[in-house]
Amino acid sequence: MTADGAPEGTAYEWYRRALDLLERGDVSASLVLLDRVLTEDPGSASAREAQARALFDARRFDEAAHAFDILVEASPSDDFAHYGLGVCLWRLQRFKSAEDHLAMATVMRPDREDYRNALDQVRATLRARRQAGIPLEGPLDPGAS
Repeated sequence: MTADGAPEGTAYEWYRRALDLLERGDVSASLVLLDRVLTEDPGSASAREAQARALFDARRFDEAAHAFDILVEASPSDDFAHYGLGVCLWRLQRFKSAEDHLAMATVMRPDREDYRNALDQVRATLRARRQAGIPLEGPLDPGAS
């Protein structure tokens, strides 16, 4: 650490350490470094993607969705950003929006089985909700029948 509390090294070195921490499952430490990287270089798509992945791993789905949304806005042709946003929206039970982003990712990369599987599961959820006459978005009300 430097005298001002910053980690030693450059923003790129922080990014590399953050990726290593993320791979080892230390999401919290990874996020601290990624916040530093994004403070130094707010336009870094690779740091934003790593941050979004770390937030997802931390089950902070709203924040992860926001980070993936920034990536989609900056690069609409980024299939992984659409996939990440779609999966976050799925976890947030925003199924229609999730379907849209997962479909976009699948169209861009039809070879990705994980994209197709996620899209199929979201579509199955929507189909089941339609057939049951329950809302297409949000949690199920356990008191309703």
